[in-house]
Amino acid sequence: MNSPIDPKSLPRDWKLVLGADIISRSIARMSYEILERNRELDTLCIVGIRTGGEHLARRLQKRIEKIEGLVVPFGVLDITLYRDDVSTMQQQAVIRGTDLPFDVSGATVILVDDVLYTGRTVRAALDAIIDFGRPRSVQLAILVDRGHRELPIRPDYIGKNLPTSKKQSVHVRLEEQGYEDGVYTSDRKGGREPGKGE
Repeated sequence: MNSPIDPKSLPRDWKLVLGADIISRSIARMSYEILERNRELDTLCIVGIRTGGEHLARRLQKRIEKIEGLVVPFGVLDITLYRDDVSTMQQQAVIRGTDLPFDVSGATVILVDDVLYTGRTVRAALDAIIDFGRPRSVQLAILVDRGHRELPIRPDYIGKNLPTSKKQSVHVRLEEQGYEDGVYTSDRKGGREPGKGE
């Protein structure tokens, strides 16, 4: 594996607000909370929203496997075409594909993303999941909840609440992407950045 990118190479206006140790502890705590709430592990599955949620979902899956000795089904959801702003995006949408190698009908789906902001990304993910079947329930696990919801969506499991202003952006960088784990904030220049923690 290549050495992680030096944090000093990140944009100079990015401020580190959550380091690797806090992220690791948050993943561990959320894993235990998921197990405490869901006794019927045979119906449990974990689905990450591309791209940040995918890596965090895999970490949750591995942590639960380590705790319980059970491999929970894992999948990845691409919600690009379900977004309500896809027609207004400045850049052409890149579709990476959905991979759900199991039946979600009757399952308890743990939906995972890195940042929760307006709630629109989660709404799109719910629409996408329903196209694959009718889950028993869908529970939401989020690493960072930054507030400013525009839809009535609330996470079931939260790594950290991070109060922000609407003028700020939140950036999550992970080892799987070639970085040291970290959550950063920066002052946003211009309007909302599509896909940046909605």
